[in-house]
Amino acid sequence: MIPKPLRVLSRGAAIIFGGVLTINLAATVAVGALRSVAEKKRKKFALPCGVCKGKGFYVCKLCNGNATIKWSPLYDPIHINPCVCPTCDGNRVQRCLNCIGKGYS
Repeated sequence: MIPKPLRVLSRGAAIIFGGVLTINLAATVAVGALRSVAEKKRKKFALPCGVCKGKGFYVCKLCNGNATIKWSPLYDPIHINPCVCPTCDGNRVQRCLNCIGKGYS
Protein backbone atom coordinates (compact mmCIF):
# COMPACT_ATOMS: atom_id res chain seq x y z
CA MET A 1 0.00 0.00 0.00
CA ILE A 2 1.24 3.47 -0.91
CA PRO A 3 1.48 5.92 2.02
CA LYS A 4 -1.10 8.73 2.00
CA PRO A 5 1.40 11.66 1.80
CA LEU A 6 3.00 10.06 -1.27
CA ARG A 7 -0.42 9.57 -2.90
CA VAL A 8 -1.30 13.22 -2.30
CA LEU A 9 2.04 14.34 -3.71
CA SER A 10 1.73 12.14 -6.81
CA ARG A 11 -1.87 13.25 -7.41
CA GLY A 12 -0.83 16.93 -7.16
CA ALA A 13 2.10 16.36 -9.52
CA ALA A 14 -0.19 14.62 -12.03
CA ILE A 15 -2.69 17.49 -11.92
CA ILE A 16 0.04 20.10 -12.46
CA PHE A 17 1.68 18.08 -15.25
CA GLY A 18 -1.68 17.54 -16.95
CA GLY A 19 -2.46 21.26 -16.75
CA VAL A 20 0.88 22.23 -18.25
CA LEU A 21 0.46 19.63 -20.99
CA THR A 22 -3.05 20.90 -21.79
CA ILE A 23 -1.91 24.54 -21.96
CA ASN A 24 1.01 23.55 -24.19
CA LEU A 25 -1.26 21.62 -26.55
CA ALA A 26 -3.80 24.45 -26.75
CA ALA A 27 -1.06 27.03 -27.44
CA THR A 28 0.47 24.86 -30.17
CA VAL A 29 -2.88 24.43 -31.92
CA ALA A 30 -3.67 28.15 -31.66
CA VAL A 31 -0.29 29.24 -33.03
CA GLY A 32 -0.56 26.73 -35.89
CA ALA A 33 -4.04 27.98 -36.80
CA LEU A 34 -2.97 31.63 -36.72
CA ARG A 35 0.12 30.89 -38.82
CA SER A 36 -2.02 29.00 -41.35
CA VAL A 37 -4.52 31.87 -41.64
CA ALA A 38 -1.74 34.45 -42.05
CA GLU A 39 -0.02 32.32 -44.71
CA LYS A 40 -3.25 31.86 -46.70
CA LYS A 41 -3.92 35.59 -46.59
CA ARG A 42 -0.35 36.36 -47.71
CA LYS A 43 -0.54 33.83 -50.55
CA LYS A 44 -3.88 35.20 -51.75
CA PHE A 45 -2.48 38.64 -52.60
CA ALA A 46 1.17 37.81 -53.31
CA LEU A 47 2.73 37.89 -56.76
CA PRO A 48 4.60 34.83 -58.07
CA CYS A 49 8.34 34.86 -57.45
CA GLY A 50 10.24 36.38 -60.36
CA VAL A 51 13.36 34.28 -59.85
CA CYS A 52 11.82 30.78 -59.91
CA LYS A 53 8.66 31.74 -61.84
CA GLY A 54 6.46 30.58 -58.95
CA LYS A 55 7.79 27.02 -58.79
CA GLY A 56 9.84 27.36 -55.60
CA PHE A 57 12.86 25.57 -57.12
CA TYR A 58 15.29 26.16 -59.95
CA VAL A 59 18.23 24.34 -61.56
CA CYS A 60 21.27 24.25 -59.29
CA LYS A 61 23.59 27.13 -60.12
CA LEU A 62 26.77 25.42 -58.89
CA CYS A 63 26.57 22.19 -60.91
CA ASN A 64 24.16 23.46 -63.61
CA GLY A 65 21.93 20.43 -63.08
CA ASN A 66 24.67 17.79 -63.47
CA ALA A 67 24.53 16.68 -59.79
CA THR A 68 28.37 16.54 -59.68
CA ILE A 69 31.18 19.06 -59.60
CA LYS A 70 34.84 18.70 -60.50
CA TRP A 71 36.94 19.13 -57.37
CA SER A 72 40.54 18.68 -56.35
CA PRO A 73 41.98 19.10 -52.85
CA LEU A 74 45.25 20.50 -54.24
CA TYR A 75 45.87 24.05 -55.41
CA ASP A 76 47.47 22.84 -58.66
CA PRO A 77 45.34 19.79 -59.46
CA ILE A 78 46.98 16.71 -60.84
CA HIS A 79 43.84 14.65 -60.60
CA ILE A 80 40.29 16.07 -60.57
CA ASN A 81 37.61 14.10 -58.72
CA PRO A 82 33.93 14.26 -59.58
CA CYS A 83 32.05 14.87 -56.33
CA VAL A 84 28.38 15.20 -55.39
CA CYS A 85 27.29 18.83 -55.57
CA PRO A 86 27.20 20.29 -52.02
CA THR A 87 24.53 22.84 -52.90
CA CYS A 88 21.82 20.51 -54.24
CA ASP A 89 23.09 17.22 -52.72
CA GLY A 90 22.81 15.57 -56.11
CA ASN A 91 19.14 16.46 -56.62
CA ARG A 92 19.93 18.79 -59.57
CA VAL A 93 17.59 21.50 -58.24
CA GLN A 94 17.86 23.88 -55.32
CA ARG A 95 15.26 25.75 -53.32
CA CYS A 96 14.70 29.32 -54.47
CA LEU A 97 16.54 31.67 -52.14
CA ASN A 98 14.28 34.61 -53.00
CA CYS A 99 10.96 33.06 -51.92
CA ILE A 100 12.44 30.25 -49.76
CA GLY A 101 10.63 27.62 -51.84
CA LYS A 102 7.10 29.00 -51.38
CA GLY A 103 6.67 30.20 -54.97
CA TYR A 104 5.62 33.74 -54.10
CA SER A 105 7.41 36.71 -52.64
